[in-house]
Amino acid sequence: MKIAVEGCCHGELDKIYESISYLENKEGVKVDLLLCCGDFQAVRNEGDMKCMAVPPKYRSMQTFYKYYSGEKKAPVLTIFIGGNHEASNYLQELHYGGWVAPNIYYMGYAGVVRFRGVRIGGLSGIFKSHDYKKGHFEFPPYNQDTLRSVYHIRNIDVFKLKQIKMPLDVFMTHDWPRGIYHYGNTNQLLHKKKFLRQEVESGILGSPAAAELLEHLQPSYWFSAHLHVKFAAVMQHQAKNNASPKVTKFLSLDKCLPHRDFLQIVEVADRPGSSQNLEYDPEWLAILKATDNLQKPLCNFWNPPQDNGLHTRWDFSASQEAMMEVVSDLSGDLCIPENFCLTVPAYDPNRPQPNAHPTYCTNPQTTELCATLGLTDKYALAGQGAQNYRVEGATEEEEDEDNQSTGSTDEPSEYPTDTSVLSSSYNPDEITIEDEWEEEEEGVGCAEEKGTDAVVPEGQDSDRDSSPSRETASRLVLPPPRAPPETEAPRRSSLSLLLPPPSSSLSTSASLSQGSSEEEGGLTLARVPKRTSGETQGLPIHSGGTPQIKRRNQNIYTAVEDEESEG
Repeated sequence: MKIAVEGCCHGELDKIYESISYLENKEGVKVDLLLCCGDFQAVRNEGDMKCMAVPPKYRSMQTFYKYYSGEKKAPVLTIFIGGNHEASNYLQELHYGGWVAPNIYYMGYAGVVRFRGVRIGGLSGIFKSHDYKKGHFEFPPYNQDTLRSVYHIRNIDVFKLKQIKMPLDVFMTHDWPRGIYHYGNTNQLLHKKKFLRQEVESGILGSPAAAELLEHLQPSYWFSAHLHVKFAAVMQHQAKNNASPKVTKFLSLDKCLPHRDFLQIVEVADRPGSSQNLEYDPEWLAILKATDNLQKPLCNFWNPPQDNGLHTRWDFSASQEAMMEVVSDLSGDLCIPENFCLTVPAYDPNRPQPNAHPTYCTNPQTTELCATLGLTDKYALAGQGAQNYRVEGATEEEEDEDNQSTGSTDEPSEYPTDTSVLSSSYNPDEITIEDEWEEEEEGVGCAEEKGTDAVVPEGQDSDRDSSPSRETASRLVLPPPRAPPETEAPRRSSLSLLLPPPSSSLSTSASLSQGSSEEEGGLTLARVPKRTSGETQGLPIHSGGTPQIKRRNQNIYTAVEDEESEG
Protein backbone atom coordinates (compact mmCIF):
# COMPACT_ATOMS: atom_id res chain seq x y z
CA MET A 1 0.00 0.00 0.00
CA LYS A 2 1.02 3.59 -0.54
CA ILE A 3 1.37 5.78 2.55
CA ALA A 4 1.55 9.57 2.28
CA VAL A 5 3.66 11.08 5.06
CA GLU A 6 3.25 14.74 5.96
CA GLY A 7 5.38 16.89 8.27
CA CYS A 8 3.82 19.75 10.25
CA CYS A 9 0.18 20.16 9.29
CA HIS A 10 -0.63 23.52 10.97
CA GLY A 11 -4.30 23.01 10.21
CA GLU A 12 -3.89 23.04 6.42
CA LEU A 13 -5.97 19.93 5.74
CA ASP A 14 -7.51 21.27 2.53
CA LYS A 15 -4.07 21.97 1.09
CA ILE A 16 -2.69 18.58 2.10
CA TYR A 17 -5.58 16.64 0.62
CA GLU A 18 -5.40 18.78 -2.53
CA SER A 19 -1.72 17.90 -2.86
CA ILE A 20 -2.46 14.20 -2.48
CA SER A 21 -5.20 14.41 -5.11
CA TYR A 22 -2.84 16.27 -7.45
CA LEU A 23 -0.20 13.60 -7.02
CA GLU A 24 -2.68 10.77 -7.55
CA ASN A 25 -3.98 12.27 -10.77
CA LYS A 26 -0.59 13.15 -12.16
CA GLU A 27 1.23 9.94 -11.29
CA GLY A 28 -1.63 7.50 -11.55
CA VAL A 29 -1.28 6.27 -7.97
CA LYS A 30 -3.74 5.72 -5.15
CA VAL A 31 -2.78 6.79 -1.63
CA ASP A 32 -4.19 4.41 0.98
CA LEU A 33 -3.16 6.15 4.20
CA LEU A 34 -1.97 9.59 5.35
CA LEU A 35 0.30 9.97 8.37
CA CYS A 36 0.76 13.46 9.87
CA CYS A 37 3.69 14.03 12.22
CA GLY A 38 2.27 16.65 14.55
CA ASP A 39 1.13 20.28 14.83
CA PHE A 40 -2.13 18.99 13.41
CA GLN A 41 -4.24 21.77 14.98
CA ALA A 42 -7.60 20.04 15.34
CA VAL A 43 -9.33 23.36 16.09
CA ARG A 44 -13.12 22.99 16.24
CA ASN A 45 -14.10 26.57 17.14
CA GLU A 46 -12.79 29.86 18.50
CA GLY A 47 -12.58 28.49 22.04
CA ASP A 48 -10.17 25.76 20.94
CA MET A 49 -7.81 28.36 19.48
CA LYS A 50 -7.29 29.74 22.97
CA CYS A 51 -6.01 26.32 24.06
CA MET A 52 -3.31 26.31 21.38
CA ALA A 53 0.19 27.48 22.26
CA VAL A 54 0.76 30.02 19.49
CA PRO A 55 0.91 33.81 19.61
CA PRO A 56 -2.51 35.42 19.12
CA LYS A 57 -1.51 36.87 15.75
CA TYR A 58 -1.00 33.34 14.41
CA ARG A 59 -4.30 31.97 15.69
CA SER A 60 -6.28 31.07 12.61
CA MET A 61 -9.26 28.76 12.21
CA GLN A 62 -7.78 27.06 9.13
CA THR A 63 -9.85 24.18 7.71
CA PHE A 64 -10.13 21.36 10.25
CA TYR A 65 -13.53 22.54 11.47
CA LYS A 66 -15.01 21.61 8.10
CA TYR A 67 -14.06 17.97 8.65
CA TYR A 68 -15.19 18.04 12.28
CA SER A 69 -18.62 19.47 11.41
CA GLY A 70 -19.22 17.06 8.55
CA GLU A 71 -19.09 19.70 5.84
CA LYS A 72 -16.22 17.69 4.37
CA LYS A 73 -14.85 14.19 4.91
CA ALA A 74 -11.20 13.22 4.74
CA PRO A 75 -10.75 11.50 1.35
CA VAL A 76 -8.08 9.18 2.75
CA LEU A 77 -7.75 7.55 6.16
CA THR A 78 -5.62 9.95 8.21
CA ILE A 79 -3.63 9.11 11.36
CA PHE A 80 -1.76 11.77 13.31
CA ILE A 81 0.20 12.42 16.48
CA GLY A 82 0.22 15.63 18.50
CA GLY A 83 2.97 18.22 18.37
CA ASN A 84 3.46 21.47 20.25
CA HIS A 85 0.86 23.58 18.42
CA GLU A 86 -2.39 21.79 19.16
CA ALA A 87 -5.89 22.38 20.46
CA SER A 88 -4.84 20.54 23.60
CA ASN A 89 -8.26 20.62 25.25
CA TYR A 90 -9.65 18.48 22.42
CA LEU A 91 -6.74 16.05 22.15
CA GLN A 92 -6.75 15.47 25.91
CA GLU A 93 -10.29 14.12 25.64
CA LEU A 94 -8.84 11.33 23.47
CA HIS A 95 -5.68 10.57 25.42
CA TYR A 96 -5.97 6.87 24.54
CA GLY A 97 -6.58 7.77 20.91
CA GLY A 98 -9.76 8.26 18.90
CA TRP A 99 -11.49 9.91 15.97
CA VAL A 100 -11.25 13.69 15.96
CA ALA A 101 -13.39 13.73 12.82
CA PRO A 102 -14.72 11.03 10.49
CA ASN A 103 -11.77 9.16 8.94
CA ILE A 104 -9.19 11.18 10.97
CA TYR A 105 -7.66 9.29 13.90
CA TYR A 106 -5.51 10.68 16.72
CA MET A 107 -2.95 8.32 18.29
CA GLY A 108 -3.31 9.69 21.82
CA TYR A 109 -0.46 10.47 24.19
CA ALA A 110 1.13 7.26 22.89
CA GLY A 111 -0.32 4.40 20.93
CA VAL A 112 -0.06 1.55 18.46
CA VAL A 113 -2.64 0.67 15.80
CA ARG A 114 -2.76 -1.61 12.77
CA PHE A 115 -3.79 -0.97 9.21
CA ARG A 116 -3.71 -3.81 6.69
CA GLY A 117 -1.45 -5.68 9.07
CA VAL A 118 1.12 -2.87 9.29
CA ARG A 119 1.86 -1.87 12.90
CA ILE A 120 2.04 1.89 13.36
CA GLY A 121 3.12 3.46 16.65
CA GLY A 122 3.41 7.04 17.79
CA LEU A 123 4.30 9.39 20.64
CA SER A 124 2.70 12.84 20.83
CA GLY A 125 4.31 16.06 22.04
CA ILE A 126 7.88 17.25 22.45
CA PHE A 127 10.50 16.54 25.11
CA LYS A 128 11.26 18.89 27.99
CA SER A 129 13.12 17.46 30.96
CA HIS A 130 11.45 19.62 33.61
CA ASP A 131 8.04 18.07 32.87
CA TYR A 132 9.17 14.62 31.77
CA LYS A 133 8.65 12.86 35.12
CA LYS A 134 5.30 14.45 35.93
CA GLY A 135 1.90 12.94 35.35
CA HIS A 136 -0.62 14.29 32.87
CA PHE A 137 -2.03 16.67 35.47
CA GLU A 138 -3.03 19.49 33.11
CA PHE A 139 -6.70 20.25 32.69
CA PRO A 140 -8.39 23.23 31.04
CA PRO A 141 -8.75 26.09 31.45
CA TYR A 142 -4.98 26.28 31.08
CA ASN A 143 -2.73 28.96 32.50
CA GLN A 144 0.40 30.17 30.73
CA ASP A 145 2.41 27.29 32.20
CA THR A 146 0.05 24.40 31.57
CA LEU A 147 -0.76 25.70 28.09
CA ARG A 148 2.76 24.57 27.22
CA SER A 149 3.43 21.73 29.64
CA VAL A 150 0.34 19.89 28.41
CA TYR A 151 2.14 18.94 25.18
CA HIS A 152 5.37 17.84 26.85
CA ILE A 153 5.87 14.08 26.73
CA ARG A 154 5.96 12.09 29.96
CA ASN A 155 8.07 9.17 31.09
CA ILE A 156 4.98 7.07 31.79
CA ASP A 157 4.18 7.00 28.06
CA VAL A 158 7.78 6.20 27.14
CA PHE A 159 7.76 3.45 29.76
CA LYS A 160 4.63 1.94 28.22
CA LEU A 161 6.15 2.01 24.74
CA LYS A 162 9.28 0.31 26.06
CA GLN A 163 7.14 -2.67 27.08
CA ILE A 164 6.54 -3.47 23.40
CA LYS A 165 8.29 -6.65 22.33
CA MET A 166 6.74 -7.41 18.95
CA PRO A 167 8.22 -5.70 15.85
CA LEU A 168 6.92 -2.31 14.73
CA ASP A 169 6.85 -1.25 11.10
CA VAL A 170 6.38 2.51 11.51
CA PHE A 171 6.83 4.91 14.42
CA MET A 172 6.11 8.65 14.59
CA THR A 173 7.34 11.41 16.87
CA HIS A 174 7.06 15.15 16.45
CA ASP A 175 10.59 16.03 17.52
CA TRP A 176 13.63 14.08 16.32
CA PRO A 177 15.44 11.35 18.20
CA ARG A 178 18.58 12.91 19.61
CA GLY A 179 21.65 12.15 17.50
CA ILE A 180 19.79 10.98 14.40
CA TYR A 181 21.47 13.76 12.40
CA HIS A 182 24.73 11.76 12.60
CA TYR A 183 23.25 9.18 10.24
CA GLY A 184 22.34 11.52 7.39
CA ASN A 185 23.82 14.47 5.55
CA THR A 186 24.53 16.78 8.49
CA ASN A 187 26.30 19.37 6.36
CA GLN A 188 23.29 19.74 4.13
CA LEU A 189 21.02 20.01 7.17
CA LEU A 190 23.12 22.85 8.57
CA HIS A 191 23.16 24.55 5.20
CA LYS A 192 19.36 24.59 5.26
CA LYS A 193 19.01 25.41 8.97
CA LYS A 194 22.10 27.33 10.03
CA PHE A 195 20.69 28.22 13.44
CA LEU A 196 20.79 24.52 14.41
CA ARG A 197 24.58 24.35 14.30
CA GLN A 198 25.15 25.08 17.98
CA GLU A 199 22.68 22.42 19.10
CA VAL A 200 24.07 19.87 16.66
CA GLU A 201 27.68 20.49 17.65
CA SER A 202 26.85 20.38 21.34
CA GLY A 203 24.81 17.20 20.90
CA ILE A 204 21.56 18.57 22.39
CA LEU A 205 19.36 18.68 19.29
CA GLY A 206 16.45 16.31 19.54
CA SER A 207 14.75 14.22 22.18
CA PRO A 208 16.75 11.80 24.35
CA ALA A 209 13.53 9.96 25.15
CA ALA A 210 12.86 9.42 21.44
CA ALA A 211 16.45 8.22 21.00
CA GLU A 212 15.87 5.70 23.78
CA LEU A 213 12.71 4.47 22.05
CA LEU A 214 14.50 4.28 18.71
CA GLU A 215 17.09 1.97 20.24
CA HIS A 216 14.46 -0.18 21.93
CA LEU A 217 11.78 -0.39 19.23
CA GLN A 218 14.03 -0.36 16.14
CA PRO A 219 11.12 0.11 13.74
CA SER A 220 11.56 -0.23 10.00
CA TYR A 221 10.59 3.39 9.54
CA TRP A 222 10.58 6.48 11.76
CA PHE A 223 8.82 9.72 10.77
CA SER A 224 9.24 13.12 12.44
CA ALA A 225 8.73 16.83 11.76
CA HIS A 226 9.07 19.87 14.09
CA LEU A 227 12.22 21.44 12.62
CA HIS A 228 10.55 22.46 9.34
CA VAL A 229 13.11 20.80 7.10
CA LYS A 230 13.32 17.62 5.10
CA PHE A 231 16.04 15.32 6.37
CA ALA A 232 16.59 11.62 5.86
CA ALA A 233 18.93 9.16 7.52
CA VAL A 234 19.60 5.44 7.77
CA MET A 235 20.49 3.99 11.15
CA GLN A 236 21.78 0.44 11.47
CA HIS A 237 21.27 -0.89 14.97
CA GLN A 238 23.55 -3.25 16.83
CA ALA A 239 22.57 -6.87 16.53
CA LYS A 240 20.69 -8.38 19.46
CA ASN A 241 20.48 -11.99 20.57
CA ASN A 242 22.48 -13.26 17.60
CA ALA A 243 19.85 -11.86 15.22
CA SER A 244 20.63 -9.86 12.13
CA PRO A 245 20.99 -6.14 12.85
CA LYS A 246 17.88 -4.10 12.09
CA VAL A 247 17.84 -0.92 10.04
CA THR A 248 15.62 2.10 10.64
CA LYS A 249 14.92 4.58 7.87
CA PHE A 250 14.36 8.05 9.33
CA LEU A 251 12.55 10.82 7.51
CA SER A 252 11.59 14.27 8.73
CA LEU A 253 9.46 16.54 6.58
CA ASP A 254 8.71 20.25 6.34
CA LYS A 255 5.52 22.17 7.04
CA CYS A 256 2.72 22.63 4.51
CA LEU A 257 3.84 25.68 2.55
CA PRO A 258 4.68 26.36 -1.10
CA HIS A 259 8.06 25.12 -2.30
CA ARG A 260 8.52 23.02 0.84
CA ASP A 261 9.03 19.27 0.98
CA PHE A 262 6.11 18.57 3.27
CA LEU A 263 4.75 15.43 1.60
CA GLN A 264 6.39 12.11 0.79
CA ILE A 265 5.00 8.84 -0.56
CA VAL A 266 6.23 5.56 0.89
CA GLU A 267 5.18 2.21 -0.51
CA VAL A 268 4.98 -0.38 2.25
CA ALA A 269 4.05 -4.00 1.84
CA ASP A 270 0.86 -4.83 3.64
CA ARG A 271 0.05 -8.32 4.85
CA PRO A 272 -2.27 -10.43 2.72
CA GLY A 273 -5.42 -11.44 4.50
CA SER A 274 -5.29 -8.54 6.95
CA SER A 275 -8.31 -6.43 7.74
CA GLN A 276 -8.94 -3.45 5.48
CA ASN A 277 -10.07 -1.43 8.51
CA LEU A 278 -8.09 0.45 11.15
CA GLU A 279 -7.59 -1.91 14.10
CA TYR A 280 -6.57 -1.87 17.72
CA ASP A 281 -3.27 -3.54 18.52
CA PRO A 282 -3.76 -6.30 21.14
CA GLU A 283 -0.23 -6.02 22.54
CA TRP A 284 -0.64 -2.29 23.11
CA LEU A 285 -4.05 -2.62 24.74
CA ALA A 286 -2.70 -5.32 27.04
CA ILE A 287 0.12 -2.95 28.05
CA LEU A 288 -2.41 -0.18 28.75
CA LYS A 289 -4.35 -2.51 31.03
CA ALA A 290 -1.23 -3.69 32.86
CA THR A 291 0.07 -0.15 33.49
CA ASP A 292 -3.30 1.49 34.26
CA ASN A 293 -2.61 1.99 37.98
CA LEU A 294 1.08 2.94 37.75
CA GLN A 295 0.64 6.70 37.80
CA LYS A 296 -2.02 9.21 38.78
CA PRO A 297 -2.53 12.51 36.93
CA LEU A 298 -0.43 14.50 39.39
CA CYS A 299 2.18 17.20 39.06
CA ASN A 300 4.51 15.14 41.28
CA PHE A 301 7.58 13.41 39.88
CA TRP A 302 7.26 9.71 39.11
CA ASN A 303 9.97 7.17 38.45
CA PRO A 304 9.17 3.97 36.55
CA PRO A 305 9.64 0.66 38.38
CA GLN A 306 13.01 -1.00 37.92
CA ASP A 307 14.64 -4.31 38.76
CA ASN A 308 16.46 -2.85 41.74
CA GLY A 309 14.88 -4.73 44.63
CA LEU A 310 12.48 -1.89 45.43
CA HIS A 311 9.58 -2.98 43.21
CA THR A 312 7.60 -6.19 43.10
CA ARG A 313 7.04 -5.80 39.36
CA TRP A 314 8.96 -3.94 36.72
CA ASP A 315 8.16 -5.89 33.55
CA PHE A 316 4.76 -4.91 32.15
CA SER A 317 5.16 -6.45 28.72
CA ALA A 318 2.13 -8.26 27.32
CA SER A 319 1.87 -12.02 27.69
CA GLN A 320 -0.06 -14.21 25.29
CA GLU A 321 -2.75 -14.63 27.93
CA ALA A 322 -3.05 -10.85 28.42
CA MET A 323 -3.46 -10.28 24.70
CA MET A 324 -6.10 -12.99 24.48
CA GLU A 325 -7.92 -11.32 27.36
CA VAL A 326 -7.99 -8.05 25.41
CA VAL A 327 -9.39 -9.82 22.37
CA SER A 328 -12.04 -11.36 24.60
CA ASP A 329 -12.88 -7.92 26.06
CA LEU A 330 -13.49 -6.72 22.51
CA SER A 331 -15.62 -9.78 21.71
CA GLY A 332 -13.02 -10.94 19.23
CA ASP A 333 -13.30 -7.81 17.11
CA LEU A 334 -10.21 -5.59 16.91
CA CYS A 335 -11.74 -3.10 14.45
CA ILE A 336 -11.73 0.41 15.89
CA PRO A 337 -15.39 1.43 15.93
CA GLU A 338 -16.48 4.45 13.94
CA ASN A 339 -17.98 6.10 16.99
CA PHE A 340 -17.01 9.72 16.38
CA CYS A 341 -19.44 12.31 17.69
CA LEU A 342 -19.37 16.08 18.12
CA THR A 343 -18.67 17.11 21.69
CA VAL A 344 -18.77 20.90 21.14
CA PRO A 345 -20.36 23.07 18.44
CA ALA A 346 -18.28 23.56 15.33
CA TYR A 347 -17.13 26.96 14.09
CA ASP A 348 -19.73 28.77 11.99
CA PRO A 349 -18.14 31.32 9.65
CA ASN A 350 -21.51 33.06 9.37
CA ARG A 351 -21.74 33.52 13.13
CA PRO A 352 -18.20 34.07 14.45
CA GLN A 353 -17.75 34.13 18.21
CA PRO A 354 -14.30 35.61 18.85
CA ASN A 355 -14.99 35.90 22.59
CA ALA A 356 -15.99 32.27 23.03
CA HIS A 357 -14.43 30.56 26.03
CA PRO A 358 -12.71 27.17 25.75
CA THR A 359 -14.94 24.20 26.50
CA TYR A 360 -13.91 20.89 27.96
CA CYS A 361 -15.69 17.63 28.57
CA THR A 362 -15.10 13.91 28.56
CA ASN A 363 -15.32 12.16 25.22
CA PRO A 364 -17.74 9.25 24.67
CA GLN A 365 -15.07 7.40 22.68
CA THR A 366 -12.71 7.39 25.67
CA THR A 367 -15.54 6.52 28.05
CA GLU A 368 -16.52 3.53 25.90
CA LEU A 369 -12.95 2.25 25.58
CA CYS A 370 -12.33 2.58 29.31
CA ALA A 371 -15.54 0.70 30.10
CA THR A 372 -14.70 -2.07 27.65
CA LEU A 373 -11.13 -2.65 28.83
CA GLY A 374 -11.42 -1.54 32.46
CA LEU A 375 -9.13 1.46 32.00
CA THR A 376 -9.12 4.73 33.92
CA ASP A 377 -10.03 7.94 32.13
CA LYS A 378 -7.04 9.94 33.36
CA TYR A 379 -8.36 13.14 31.79
CA ALA A 380 -11.61 12.89 33.72
CA LEU A 381 -9.67 12.00 36.85
CA ALA A 382 -7.46 15.06 36.43
CA GLY A 383 -10.51 17.26 36.11
CA GLN A 384 -12.31 15.78 39.10
CA GLY A 385 -9.59 15.56 41.67
CA ALA A 386 -6.18 16.74 40.50
CA GLN A 387 -5.88 19.28 43.30
CA ASN A 388 -6.87 16.73 45.94
CA TYR A 389 -4.34 14.25 44.59
CA ARG A 390 -1.61 16.88 44.72
CA VAL A 391 -2.39 17.60 48.37
CA GLU A 392 -2.41 13.92 49.27
CA GLY A 393 0.70 13.01 47.31
CA ALA A 394 3.03 15.89 48.05
CA THR A 395 4.43 17.74 51.02
CA GLU A 396 3.97 21.50 51.28
CA GLU A 397 7.47 21.95 49.97
CA GLU A 398 6.73 19.78 46.94
CA GLU A 399 3.46 21.62 46.40
CA ASP A 400 5.24 24.98 46.33
CA GLU A 401 7.80 23.57 43.92
CA ASP A 402 5.13 22.15 41.63
CA ASN A 403 3.46 25.54 41.37
CA GLN A 404 6.56 27.22 39.97
CA SER A 405 6.15 28.45 36.43
CA THR A 406 8.78 26.14 34.89
CA GLY A 407 8.46 23.13 37.15
CA SER A 408 11.40 21.69 39.00
CA THR A 409 14.57 21.90 37.01
CA ASP A 410 16.65 20.69 39.93
CA GLU A 411 15.34 17.15 39.73
CA PRO A 412 18.19 14.99 38.39
CA SER A 413 17.44 13.89 34.85
CA GLU A 414 17.60 10.24 33.96
CA TYR A 415 19.60 11.38 30.94
CA PRO A 416 23.12 12.21 32.21
CA THR A 417 23.87 14.73 29.49
CA ASP A 418 20.40 16.22 29.28
CA THR A 419 20.45 19.95 28.64
CA SER A 420 16.99 20.30 27.16
CA VAL A 421 16.08 23.01 29.65
CA LEU A 422 18.57 25.19 27.80
CA SER A 423 17.74 26.48 24.37
CA SER A 424 19.24 28.69 21.75
CA SER A 425 15.84 29.33 20.19
CA TYR A 426 13.82 32.52 20.28
CA ASN A 427 11.22 30.93 22.51
CA PRO A 428 12.94 29.09 25.41
CA ASP A 429 10.12 26.54 25.52
CA GLU A 430 10.65 25.42 21.93
CA ILE A 431 13.45 23.76 20.04
CA THR A 432 13.59 26.38 17.31
CA ILE A 433 11.67 29.42 16.12
CA GLU A 434 8.27 28.00 16.91
CA ASP A 435 6.56 31.37 17.33
CA GLU A 436 7.87 32.62 13.99
CA TRP A 437 6.48 30.09 11.57
CA GLU A 438 7.36 31.81 8.31
CA GLU A 439 11.13 31.79 8.58
CA GLU A 440 13.73 32.13 5.87
CA GLU A 441 17.23 31.04 6.81
CA GLU A 442 20.22 33.20 5.98
CA GLY A 443 21.22 33.20 2.35
CA VAL A 444 18.19 31.12 1.36
CA GLY A 445 15.18 32.22 -0.66
CA CYS A 446 12.13 30.13 -1.47
CA ALA A 447 12.59 30.37 -5.19
CA GLU A 448 16.27 29.49 -5.06
CA GLU A 449 16.15 26.57 -2.65
CA LYS A 450 13.39 24.45 -4.08
CA GLY A 451 14.28 20.77 -3.93
CA THR A 452 17.65 21.08 -2.19
CA ASP A 453 16.72 19.50 1.11
CA ALA A 454 18.52 16.46 2.46
CA VAL A 455 17.80 13.28 0.56
CA VAL A 456 17.73 9.65 1.55
CA PRO A 457 21.18 8.07 1.72
CA GLU A 458 21.83 5.17 -0.58
CA GLY A 459 22.55 1.83 1.04
CA GLN A 460 22.70 0.90 4.69
CA ASP A 461 26.24 1.84 5.54
CA SER A 462 26.12 5.53 4.77
CA ASP A 463 27.75 8.00 7.07
CA ARG A 464 26.54 11.40 8.06
CA ASP A 465 27.81 13.17 4.93
CA SER A 466 27.21 10.54 2.27
CA SER A 467 23.74 11.49 1.05
CA PRO A 468 23.63 12.13 -2.73
CA SER A 469 22.17 15.30 -4.17
CA ARG A 470 18.57 15.63 -5.36
CA GLU A 471 19.74 15.27 -8.97
CA THR A 472 20.94 11.73 -8.23
CA ALA A 473 18.26 10.94 -5.70
CA SER A 474 18.15 7.29 -4.74
CA ARG A 475 15.51 5.27 -3.00
CA LEU A 476 15.18 3.05 -0.02
CA VAL A 477 13.54 -0.32 0.06
CA LEU A 478 11.85 -1.30 3.27
CA PRO A 479 12.42 -4.87 4.45
CA PRO A 480 9.77 -7.42 3.47
CA PRO A 481 6.87 -7.71 5.89
CA ARG A 482 7.51 -9.76 8.94
CA ALA A 483 5.42 -12.86 9.35
CA PRO A 484 2.97 -12.45 12.24
CA PRO A 485 4.38 -14.16 15.33
CA GLU A 486 2.68 -17.37 16.34
CA THR A 487 1.84 -15.80 19.67
CA GLU A 488 0.00 -12.87 18.12
CA ALA A 489 -3.62 -12.63 19.12
CA PRO A 490 -6.12 -13.46 16.34
CA ARG A 491 -7.92 -10.65 14.60
CA ARG A 492 -11.31 -10.57 12.95
CA SER A 493 -12.96 -7.92 10.81
CA SER A 494 -16.21 -6.39 11.89
CA LEU A 495 -19.03 -6.70 9.39
CA SER A 496 -21.13 -4.08 11.12
CA LEU A 497 -18.58 -1.26 10.99
CA LEU A 498 -18.17 0.48 7.66
CA LEU A 499 -14.96 2.31 6.86
CA PRO A 500 -14.47 3.83 3.39
CA PRO A 501 -14.01 1.16 0.70
CA PRO A 502 -10.41 -0.08 0.77
CA SER A 503 -8.13 0.62 -2.13
CA SER A 504 -6.80 -2.28 -4.13
CA SER A 505 -3.67 -3.90 -2.79
CA LEU A 506 -0.52 -2.51 -4.27
CA SER A 507 2.94 -3.94 -4.78
CA THR A 508 4.38 -5.88 -1.88
CA SER A 509 7.66 -4.09 -2.21
CA ALA A 510 8.32 -1.00 -0.14
CA SER A 511 10.09 2.10 -1.28
CA LEU A 512 10.62 5.75 -0.52
CA SER A 513 9.80 8.09 -3.37
CA GLN A 514 12.25 10.89 -3.96
CA GLY A 515 10.59 13.20 -6.49
CA SER A 516 11.36 11.20 -9.62
CA SER A 517 9.13 9.35 -12.02
CA GLU A 518 11.87 7.19 -13.46
CA GLU A 519 11.71 3.44 -13.09
CA GLU A 520 14.40 1.75 -11.06
CA GLY A 521 14.47 -1.96 -10.62
CA GLY A 522 11.11 -2.33 -12.33
CA LEU A 523 9.27 -0.12 -9.81
CA THR A 524 7.80 3.29 -10.56
CA LEU A 525 8.63 6.13 -8.25
CA ALA A 526 5.80 8.49 -7.37
CA ARG A 527 6.66 12.14 -7.76
CA VAL A 528 5.61 14.44 -4.96
CA PRO A 529 4.33 17.76 -6.29
CA LYS A 530 5.43 21.05 -4.84
CA ARG A 531 3.13 24.04 -4.78
CA THR A 532 4.37 26.81 -7.01
CA SER A 533 3.50 30.46 -7.15
CA GLY A 534 4.53 33.42 -9.18
CA GLU A 535 4.73 35.39 -5.96
CA THR A 536 8.07 33.85 -5.11
CA GLN A 537 9.94 35.94 -7.64
CA GLY A 538 12.18 38.59 -6.24
CA LEU A 539 12.10 37.48 -2.64
CA PRO A 540 14.80 39.19 -0.58
CA ILE A 541 17.70 37.12 0.58
CA HIS A 542 18.49 37.47 4.22
CA SER A 543 22.19 37.62 5.01
CA GLY A 544 22.16 37.75 8.79
CA GLY A 545 22.38 34.89 11.23
CA THR A 546 18.79 35.35 12.40
CA PRO A 547 15.94 33.85 10.35
CA GLN A 548 13.92 36.38 8.40
CA ILE A 549 10.26 36.47 9.38
CA LYS A 550 7.41 36.98 6.94
CA ARG A 551 3.68 36.76 7.36
CA ARG A 552 1.63 33.88 6.00
CA ASN A 553 0.18 34.57 2.56
CA GLN A 554 -2.87 32.40 1.97
CA ASN A 555 -2.95 33.16 -1.74
CA ILE A 556 0.29 31.35 -2.49
CA TYR A 557 -1.32 28.00 -1.86
CA THR A 558 -2.78 27.92 -5.37
CA ALA A 559 -1.81 24.56 -6.85
CA VAL A 560 -0.42 24.60 -10.36
CA GLU A 561 1.57 22.23 -12.50
CA ASP A 562 5.07 21.51 -11.22
CA GLU A 563 7.50 22.63 -13.89
CA GLU A 564 10.68 21.65 -12.14
CA SER A 565 13.00 19.07 -13.60
CA GLU A 566 14.52 17.05 -10.79
CA GLY A 567 16.45 14.46 -12.69
